[in-house]
Amino acid sequence: MSTKAAAWLLLVTNLPGRNPTLRMRVWRALKAAGGGLLRDGVYVLPNSASARRVFQEQGAEIREGGGLVHILTFDADSEEQNATLAALFDRTTEYREAVSSLEALKREIPRVREAEARQRLSAVSREVSAILARDFFPGKSRGQIEGALADAEEALNARFAPDEPHAAHRRIPRRVRKDFRARTWATREHLWVDRVACAWLIRRFIDPQAKFLWLKRIKDCPKRAVGFDFDGAEFSHVDAKVTFEVLVASFELEQDSGLTQLGALVHHLDTGGIPIAEGAGFAAVMTGARLLYKDDDDLLKAMTPVLDSLYAAYSVPHES
Repeated sequence: MSTKAAAWLLLVTNLPGRNPTLRMRVWRALKAAGGGLLRDGVYVLPNSASARRVFQEQGAEIREGGGLVHILTFDADSEEQNATLAALFDRTTEYREAVSSLEALKREIPRVREAEARQRLSAVSREVSAILARDFFPGKSRGQIEGALADAEEALNARFAPDEPHAAHRRIPRRVRKDFRARTWATREHLWVDRVACAWLIRRFIDPQAKFLWLKRIKDCPKRAVGFDFDGAEFSHVDAKVTFEVLVASFELEQDSGLTQLGALVHHLDTGGIPIAEGAGFAAVMTGARLLYKDDDDLLKAMTPVLDSLYAAYSVPHES
């Protein structure tokens, strides 16, 4: 007897006609979850624990509203039918629309302010994150949108942060934390995601007594200061790693899952790539904080509880 799980999950519903509000609410929830519509009241998803939870949650609402629900599993009768079902989840058009929005933003970057540009990039990133969450059969379009996001981030940084460091190609040496206690750390002023996250990481995990210098000009960095996130700094981008990830690797903090996930978030916002669900929200908070706090010490103080909260959330094991 085979124990292989069926490939597909089916939700069959019969909603009371007198409750259009419930009908619309269920439809929106299932659409947001990526459910494919076979016919009115019949939805399909690739079989998984998360898909079953979605169908069960919506089924419970339907039953409370007086409707009928059946949740079934099945395999396609043929490869052709399987392909037809998979086609219900083709996100190419959605990705294409997101790419068009990014191309429009890149054209308009010279004419808009930084806050507006970053807010627009965050909005598209949120849309892409939502598409990725319901892209059950990723293809070439996924790689294209990741590249388009990275290109837009690069164009935005070239306009508003021209001193962003270039990645070095070298081995990341291991460092001992006791050699970096009560030091002065220096980076470029007007903090953005990587630098503010690095400063938080330094104080939280490496040098609790750290003092920071925010440099108007990189060449003004004192010789005894520990530089980070600029070309020629002791800690900066290496190959595919942003400075936050380099610090994590340098001080052997990779086993901390909270820092690893936070590093992925910083990487996405600093250089693009695979969107992280919380990325757009964090970028929006960071943008607002930069408007409120012109002094970088105040900005770091304001962003510290945000980073503390993200780290705490990332450190909690989650069910797949």
